[in-house]
Amino acid sequence: MAKRFLISDMHFGHSNILNYEKRPFEDVSIMDKAIINNWNSIVKHKDDIVFVLGDVSFYPKEETAKIIGQLRGQKRLILGNHDKGRSVKFWHDVGFKEVYHYPVCVDDFYWLSHEPMYLTSTMPYVNVHGHIHSQVISTDGEVNQYFNVSVERIDYTPIDFEKIKQYYNMEEKI
Repeated sequence: MAKRFLISDMHFGHSNILNYEKRPFEDVSIMDKAIINNWNSIVKHKDDIVFVLGDVSFYPKEETAKIIGQLRGQKRLILGNHDKGRSVKFWHDVGFKEVYHYPVCVDDFYWLSHEPMYLTSTMPYVNVHGHIHSQVISTDGEVNQYFNVSVERIDYTPIDFEKIKQYYNMEEKI
């Protein structure tokens, strides 16, 4: 059975992100290789689904396609602020099976988005998002309704969706 994974804000080819977010890599090529290797260490099958919650690549089309082609699984992209300058066709051409302009609801409870969505404690949803990199949103409720899957928060490796679901079922704390 196929597994589902989530990741956001890889910023392939973006050398300035190393300083902005204090990423632990000497240069962008080392960062790119580490993210590719980490991805393929956990996404094992071509039928696995990886939701990429935006901000994929700063490279031109050919280099972006080369990187995406190395990543296992069926890739689905929710466009981030750095992705929107390129067409949906561009993202399909480089290897994304699905491309979304807006948040997507998964399993009737988890809203996947690039930027955090507005939620109140009376809303029975969890927002899995990226965009804010190493930051975390805290809420007044007993359970934080936000889960950040920016690479800085998940060790530069896609996270298994089942781990997030377990966290919100309180079976296991991450």
